Amino acid sequence: MDTKLTLKLSQEVIEKAKEYAKFNQVSLSKLIENYLENITSKMEQPYEITPLVRSLSGVIKENSRDDHKQEYAKYLEEKYK
Repeated sequence: MDTKLTLKLSQEVIEKAKEYAKFNQVSLSKLIENYLENITSKMEQPYEITPLVRSLSGVIKENSRDDHKQEYAKYLEEKYK
């Protein structure tokens, strides 16, 4: 069900939004509805893991970070003896 909404915006913003809507062949109402839908849907799911990131999960061993720190600590000990 569609409901009427009254907004108070600057004339400049309204004109720019109308031009944008016309250029993209969409009504100003639909443009605003899509925008509000987009930003409110992000509240439900703050981020999405992309297929690329998902495919990289587990590539690096979890302990390798600690190993790297230990190696760097040894390097610094030798360097500053």
